[in-house]
Amino acid sequence: MPAHADTHLLLRAFADELARCGVREACTSPGSRSSPLVLALVRAQRLRCFSHIDERCAGFFALGAAKRSGRPVVVTCTSGTAAANLAPAVIEAYQARVPLVVLTADRPPELREVGAGQTIDQVELFGSAAKWFFEVGTHEATPERGRWMRALACRAVWTALEGRPAPVHLNFALREPLVFEGELGDDPQPGRSGGRPWVLRSTPGEDAAAAGRALAVVARDAHRPVVVAGREEPGLEAVAVACERLRWPLLADPLSGARRGAAAIAHYDALLRIEPFATARRPDLVVRCGDLPTSKALRAWLDGIGSGVTQLGFDPHGAWQDPHAALEIVLAAGAAQTLAAAAEHTPTADPDWLRGWRSADAAAAAAVERVLGDAALSEPLVARTLAGELPAGATLFVASSMPVRDIESFAAVRDDAPRVLCNRGANGIDGTVSSAFGAAAVASGPVVLLIGDVALAHDIGGLLAARRLGLSLTIVLLDNDGGGIFEFLPVAGARDIFEQHVATPHGLDFGHGAALYGCDFVEVEDLAGLRRALGHSLPSDATTLIRVASDRSANVALHRELSSAVAQAVA
Repeated sequence: MPAHADTHLLLRAFADELARCGVREACTSPGSRSSPLVLALVRAQRLRCFSHIDERCAGFFALGAAKRSGRPVVVTCTSGTAAANLAPAVIEAYQARVPLVVLTADRPPELREVGAGQTIDQVELFGSAAKWFFEVGTHEATPERGRWMRALACRAVWTALEGRPAPVHLNFALREPLVFEGELGDDPQPGRSGGRPWVLRSTPGEDAAAAGRALAVVARDAHRPVVVAGREEPGLEAVAVACERLRWPLLADPLSGARRGAAAIAHYDALLRIEPFATARRPDLVVRCGDLPTSKALRAWLDGIGSGVTQLGFDPHGAWQDPHAALEIVLAAGAAQTLAAAAEHTPTADPDWLRGWRSADAAAAAAVERVLGDAALSEPLVARTLAGELPAGATLFVASSMPVRDIESFAAVRDDAPRVLCNRGANGIDGTVSSAFGAAAVASGPVVLLIGDVALAHDIGGLLAARRLGLSLTIVLLDNDGGGIFEFLPVAGARDIFEQHVATPHGLDFGHGAALYGCDFVEVEDLAGLRRALGHSLPSDATTLIRVASDRSANVALHRELSSAVAQAVA
C-alpha cells in the first residue's frame, strides 16, 4: 500500500467517527489540497454533504445549520486564503455559541515559508474565536494511529459542544499525491461495535448520583475491576473508601492522595514489570481517576489490555488524559462522589481478586524493605522515608524526573500520608524551588522539597524567597552530580557523548549556594542522620538544605536489584 493511502485510511476513520458522534452535515468547497478531506466526508454514508463555491458562504451555511439543529456541523476548505474566508463565520459562531468543526487543509511543513503557492500561516488562524486548535500531522495507518484518529474526531465534537458551545479548528497537513485510486482495504482500527463513538462522553454538570448509576451499569458484570488514581483531582482520598467497600484494587499514585486504605496497591510499578504477573492480573474493567500516574509500566499495561476491556475515565475539566486513546467512556463528573454513589448500586468484587493484588503488594513491600534496609542512604530509601515518616499535616513537594518516580515506586500505603505535590503538568524541572516556596507560603504545616541537583541548580535563584519573604522550607537534595534519570535510558550507552552532553556533571558545592541565600546547610550520610536533620528542620523558622550524596551508576544498580527482588518475591 503506497504511503499516501495511509492518509485516506485515517481520514476515512476520522469521518466515520464524526458520524458516530452525531454529526450529520458537512459543507465543502472546491480545492486541490483539501481533496483527501472532501473525499472522506462525501464517502461517509451517514454524512450529508453540501457543496459550496465560496468558502465564506460555506461557513455561514454551516453556522445556520448548526444553529438550527444544535449539533456540530463540519466545514472544510483548501489551504491559503480559502481558510481565511471562513473567519467571519467562525467569529460569529464563537460569539453566538454555535458548535462548528472546522477542518482546513494545509501544506506539509516542508512547503511552508519557502515560497510554495497557496500557503499562508494557518496555525491558530482564527485566534481566540476557535475554542480549540489542533495541528494534525501525517501518520502511518497503524492500529495505534487509527485509535488516535478516532479519538481525535470524538474530542473535536465533544469539545465543540461542551460547556460554552463554539467552533474547534483542526488543521491537516496533507502531502501529494492527494488522491488514491485503488482499494483502501480494511480500517487499521475498526470503530467500536454497534456504531458507538470511540469515546462516549457524558454531559458536563451531570450530578454524581446519575453518573454513579451509569458507572454501576458498566460495572454490573465486572469481576476483575481495577481503579487507577492519578494526580491532584480534589477529593480523591474518598476514592480509597469506595474501593475498599467495593473490594476493587486501587492503583494509586501518591500525587492522588488516594494511596491509603485496605484496597490501595503501592508497588504496582514494580509488579507490572513482571510479565507473568501483569498477564495474570488482566482486568475486565478499568476505572481511571485524575491524570495518568507517572509509571511507564502502568501506562504500558493499560495500553496493552486490549479493546475487549472497557476503560472508563473521569474528566470533569475536559483535559483528555488519554495518550493511547484507550478510554471508551468518559464521565464529566467528579470521581470521588461518583464512585461513592456507584458503590450503593454495585455488588462487591470477588474478594480473591483484591486479595491477590494485596498479597503481591505485601510481598513487594517486604522485598523492598529487605534490600533498602535502614543503613546506607540511597535515593529510593530517602523517598520511602519521607513518604513514610513526614507528619500527616506536612506537604511533600517532589521534583520531576527521578524524585517523583521514586516516590511513586517506593512510597508505602499510608492512611495519614502527607500531601504530595509535583509540577507534572508539563513534567519539567524548571521552577521547582519557587513552586515549593509558593506551597510553603500557604500551607499550614511544614513543607519538604525532594529535589535533584540539576533541578536545584536550574532554580537556585528561588532560594532567595527564604530570606526576602521570610519563608521556611526543608529541602532534601539528592546530589549525584548530573542528570541521574538519563542513566536509565538507552542514550547512556553512547559513552562518547553521554557524560559531557547528557549527564552534564557540574561539580557544584551547594553549601556555598545555601550560604549565599542565607539558608542552613547540613550533609547527612545515613538514615539516622537524615532523621536528625529532619527533626531539627521541620519545626524551624529557617530554610534548611539537607544534602544526600548519591552515585548515578550505583543508583541504577540499586533500582535493578529492587526490581529483581520484587520479581523473586512475587514469583
